[in-house]
Amino acid sequence: MNQSLNKTSLSATLHCLTGCSIGEILGMVISAAVGLATVPSIAISVILAFGFGYGLSMRSLMKHNLTFKKSMKLAFAADTASMASMEFADNAFVLAVPGAINAGLATLLFWWSLLFSLVVAFAVAFPLNRWLISRGKGHAVVHEYHHKSH
Repeated sequence: MNQSLNKTSLSATLHCLTGCSIGEILGMVISAAVGLATVPSIAISVILAFGFGYGLSMRSLMKHNLTFKKSMKLAFAADTASMASMEFADNAFVLAVPGAINAGLATLLFWWSLLFSLVVAFAVAFPLNRWLISRGKGHAVVHEYHHKSH
């Protein structure tokens, strides 16, 4: 059971990390390119991370002939806690690294802090996802759809 729980938790965390990473990186790149201040930079990154995260989940669920509304409800139930913990962790990390939030696109500091923040986000979200899944919540609510054929 623990191996199966760990495997499911790893899959769920990587799934959430994919959407969060796309949105977070895109948001930070846009923010750095146009020189946004700290708060708008974080806001656009979080909005895009949640948007891509929910979008990827909904896309997968809609392949199983679920309606948009049902897919949205399931994506919110499956991903919200995981993505929120990731977004909190990765943004807190970037803010904690001196100068990272204002680093330019051409700097190693920008890319290092952004990529490492995603590792931190994974480390925070994995135990949360494991705990949620073990209680039938989080990604457990969509688990049945991942094992059906398209």
